[in-house]
This record gives sequence, C-alpha cells and structure tokens, in this order.
Amino acid sequence: MTQSTHSVVHSIAGVYPPAVSEATVMTVWPSVAATSLGQWLGRLFRIRAGFGVITVGRVALLASMPLGLMLYLSMRLPWAIRRYRLTNRRVIIERGVSPCAERFVELSRFDAIDLLVRPGQEWYAAGDLIFRRGPIETLRLSGVSRPESFRQTCLKVRQSYVSVAAVQPETVGAA
Repeated sequence: MTQSTHSVVHSIAGVYPPAVSEATVMTVWPSVAATSLGQWLGRLFRIRAGFGVITVGRVALLASMPLGLMLYLSMRLPWAIRRYRLTNRRVIIERGVSPCAERFVELSRFDAIDLLVRPGQEWYAAGDLIFRRGPIETLRLSGVSRPESFRQTCLKVRQSYVSVAAVQPETVGAA
C-alpha cells in the first residue's frame, strides 16, 4: 500500500510565500513594563539619590521583589498570557495558552512604526510600538522588550511583503 504525500517545494528551506502559508517570523512577549504597576516600579527603581551604591532605587528594588515577582507571574497565568507574533502576512496580538488572535494588522496596512518609551519603561529596556498608516494608528504593542530590534524586523518583513505583493497578480492577505 503506497501513501502519497503532497509536499510543497520551496527554493529556500522554511520560507513560505504569503499566498501559500502564514509562517511565524518572530515572537516576542510583553514585559512587566506593559502594565501601569510595572511602569511605576520602573520609575521608582531609577531614583539615584542615596549614598554610594546604596540608592533609593536599589533599596526599593530589594523591598519590592515579591511584588515584582507576583506581577510577572500574573502575566503568565493561562487567561492572561499575551504574545506579539510577526508572520509573513501580519503582526498579531495573541492571548491565551492556545494562541488566539485578539487583534492584528496586515503588513500592507501600515507604513511606519513609532517607538514610544513611557516613563518607567526605560528601566526595563522596553517600549511601545505604534504601527501607523499615515497619521492613523492601526495597532499598538505595549511593553515590548528591546523594541528597536523587533521594530526593525517588522519593517524588513513588511518591505519584503510589499515588494512581493506588488509583482504578484493575485491579492495576498491574512488568512
């Protein structure tokens, strides 16, 4: 008994055209800097007043470790898990243990990504990514850890997507 399998051959292993399949390029998880409590703690930790290596910020960090740990763990509860996924078609905010798309923006639906570092986020090396089409905000990713690298990756994938979509006769879009 022979079994036939239907496989797709690609010129570069692991690379899928958007018209064929949606493939994940990169996934990032929001940091505690996405929450107002995390931002407040970040502002507190940056206070440098004190004597030598003993600063208000460092003492506050030691004193608030249990609170920070609870904040981090609360973001990892099954109903609160959130992640940001970049695919070859769109940028998605997913929620839950079994990822479910909450919001998304197609790669052709933005032309710029602004980086906004709110007070308190700089301590975590985090920021918000704001996807824009002209002056209109199409999506916001809050508390992205090391946001500039994710921003650059999004822009490069978008440029690739738009370039390919421009020469293809059929429309390419989210599934």
